[in-house]
Amino acid sequence: MRQIFRKKVTTHEDFAASGLKRCLSAVDLTLLGIGAIIGTGIFVLTGIAAATQSGPAVVLSFIVAGTACAFAALSYAELAASVGGCGSAYGYSYAAFGELFAWAIGWTLLLEYGVAVAAVANGWSGYFHDALKAIGLGLPPLLTHAPSQGGIINLPAAGVVLVLMILLATGVKESARFNAAMVLVKLLTIAVFTAIAVFNVDPANWSPFIPYGWFGEGPQGKPVGVLAGAALVFFAYIGFDAVSTAAEEARDPRRDLPVGIIASLAICTVIYVMVSGLLTGIVSYHELNVPSPVAHALHLIGFNWASGLVAGGVIAGLTTVMLVLYYGLTRIIFAMSRDGLLPPFFAAINPRTQTPVRVIVLCGVLMTVIAGFIPLGDLAELVNIGTLAAFVMVCLGVVVLRVFHPDMQRPFRTPFSPLFPILGVISCSLLMAALPMITWLRFVIWLAIGAAIYFGYSHRHSRLAMEEQESRNSSIESSGIAP
Repeated sequence: MRQIFRKKVTTHEDFAASGLKRCLSAVDLTLLGIGAIIGTGIFVLTGIAAATQSGPAVVLSFIVAGTACAFAALSYAELAASVGGCGSAYGYSYAAFGELFAWAIGWTLLLEYGVAVAAVANGWSGYFHDALKAIGLGLPPLLTHAPSQGGIINLPAAGVVLVLMILLATGVKESARFNAAMVLVKLLTIAVFTAIAVFNVDPANWSPFIPYGWFGEGPQGKPVGVLAGAALVFFAYIGFDAVSTAAEEARDPRRDLPVGIIASLAICTVIYVMVSGLLTGIVSYHELNVPSPVAHALHLIGFNWASGLVAGGVIAGLTTVMLVLYYGLTRIIFAMSRDGLLPPFFAAINPRTQTPVRVIVLCGVLMTVIAGFIPLGDLAELVNIGTLAAFVMVCLGVVVLRVFHPDMQRPFRTPFSPLFPILGVISCSLLMAALPMITWLRFVIWLAIGAAIYFGYSHRHSRLAMEEQESRNSSIESSGIAP
């Protein structure tokens, strides 16, 4: 089973004829990242983290999480510019650590993206139904709740996933245009909130600034403090990983991927810090443990019209988050199938749309069922542990490839390497340590299921395994010994 440690180091030229359409510019990729990053984090988790874990110091939580992401993003940018094929931590782990680690990270990313899409769809459903009720078209409870909650199906949650499935199947450029339009809507929404909030700040709301300290234990043993808040709001930053999954559809991946990754992270970090500071400044953080804290805060200070506008922006914001994460999920499955770790059925490209329609439809149907029939609740921590693990592997990957492949062409190089990648490993590991033990248990169970699939199917069918077998057969034939 030596092939499980074999590495696959490729360049972007190796995948020039992958069948996917190269049509995304640096601007498209930056907007793709913003589309995924600005959503649940700013419109939902900001208030929850402030009210239950960090207080006004949620600003520091975003800075801590953003710093950890910055180290990871620089590592992503180097690998995105130099390692070909599918981006994301899956492809980079394959190049740095070999097949077994690549499978583990790819399997982790499937959990991250799939659960995140279904979870965000549940949140989107609540906002969308509120908007329907506001115009007198509210749905009966049976169609807005899962069976375990007394309903039949969460119809809006299931419906939005199906709509996104159709959009992604039509083509990546069309999806990028839709994403850009929705990003504009939510940026305008944030601008409206900022313009109102900046004139209604009460500094007394920022005192005490760090009510729970940097890290401690709250009610029922739940972690609290700035670091615990950072581990929660880290969910807000997972979008820039999705930018790297667009490697094979970027016009100039060596140049455009680093720009898209770093620019989207920088822009969104500034926005998060600004909005979280203003949010905890206009109302007490105790008031923010609600599903829509930004809209709720505007309502509390008397700006009902702005509250309604923000609610509309939330719908747009969560839509783009689902779109980009859904996109990233399908491209990772496509890449794993092409590498033989999943059945070849998933590697087919539709010749008309130049998209992996089979994967898009299969994922759409599965996530529709999950979103419609299972109340996912707060799964941010489960998603976060997988994301953080992937980031650790990417940062380590930069160090490993610098050692074993020093002559690899690197159009973008992580500054102060290996210091910054090592700081990325340390910071992401600390955030993982701040997550609850139950999250770690669920993560281990998921990895165990993945290991069973890998050793039951993937390691025997992978492209590397097949190449080794062909090489052995050729050697036997050339020696004149019958196989």
